Amino acid sequence: MNILILSCNTGEGHNAAARAIAENAEKMGHEANLVDMMSLAGKRVSRIVGGGYINIAKNTPLLFGAVYQLGKLLSSPKRKSPVYFANALMAKYLAAYLEEHPADIIITPHLYPAETITYMKRKGMISIKAIAVATDYTCIPFWEETECDYYIVPHEDCVNEFVKRGIPEEKILPYGIPVSEGFEVKVNKERVRRKLKLPVLGKLYLIMGGSMGFGKIKLFSMELAACIEKEDYIVVVCGNNEPLRKSMQKKFEENDRVRIIGFTKHVSDYMSAADVIYTKPGGLSSTEALMKNLPIVHTAPIPGCESKNRIFFKKRGISVSASEILVQIHKGRELVKNKNKREVMLKKQQKNMHYHAAVKIIELAERCTDLKMG
Repeated sequence: MNILILSCNTGEGHNAAARAIAENAEKMGHEANLVDMMSLAGKRVSRIVGGGYINIAKNTPLLFGAVYQLGKLLSSPKRKSPVYFANALMAKYLAAYLEEHPADIIITPHLYPAETITYMKRKGMISIKAIAVATDYTCIPFWEETECDYYIVPHEDCVNEFVKRGIPEEKILPYGIPVSEGFEVKVNKERVRRKLKLPVLGKLYLIMGGSMGFGKIKLFSMELAACIEKEDYIVVVCGNNEPLRKSMQKKFEENDRVRIIGFTKHVSDYMSAADVIYTKPGGLSSTEALMKNLPIVHTAPIPGCESKNRIFFKKRGISVSASEILVQIHKGRELVKNKNKREVMLKKQQKNMHYHAAVKIIELAERCTDLKMG
């Protein structure tokens, strides 16, 4: 089976989910081609779309939140939005790609390609089946104006929301959010700390701000560093935000209890090494921490779907959160020190995990195409 996986560079979460699907597809004997759909129109288009989205979310989060709320008001299964028509412009580029690179099925962990595919199906440009994968614990605006064959949602408790927004219930499957295999594997904490050259003794606090280093990470790290025990350690992941990484490395250059890193492919290892994680409530990063059965403190969300993610996790007791930095820090330290509170959260996390989402998605693709390998 030849699988085309379409993503879009509006945040690393979508791409991480896409890679997880591709990795498992190849392990199961299939060919997987992962493509940034916007790049089909040229790298410049991809940079404009991805960069514009990230810059608004990062630099003007209140505006981003307002646009998200406006999207919810405009969103309807009875009419098509400007988002739909904008993505329809990509149809000719995707058609040309498929002409040159035929595929048996399309899987997309992003709304934009789903909009393009919907337009192409309506215009008779393609008949290929498509599977959409939601990477947030909510139905974001405009999913309901797409027409994919199946919709993979993160949790069974999300199904009703998608149905209310207009997605046919028979098309919705609560498989979970696909994560890389490493996040589903139990790893010895002492061994992984030695691998990462981290102190074996003491508690390890992991701070993550997403792929672009969102949030007040510098201030947060300074406050946390001022109150941890002398044998404890902090790892801060700044993502692709190079100015932030350099600024923080300079700030903590004389503090040997704090490690500052940029983008890393070893997030799974750092989570395995940690005793608690402070992270913004992105759907993918929150799911990765959940699969690691790691105590989670959600920091300030980007208004919109991340706010919904935080509510979803907090309501089920699988994370804690607060609006103020000092309270967030206190809640994390409390989870580290209070065994009872920690174990209550971890047991609730175990009840809400959805293992092998990527494998289940590939098995669904096999059933859709009747092309199973081996």
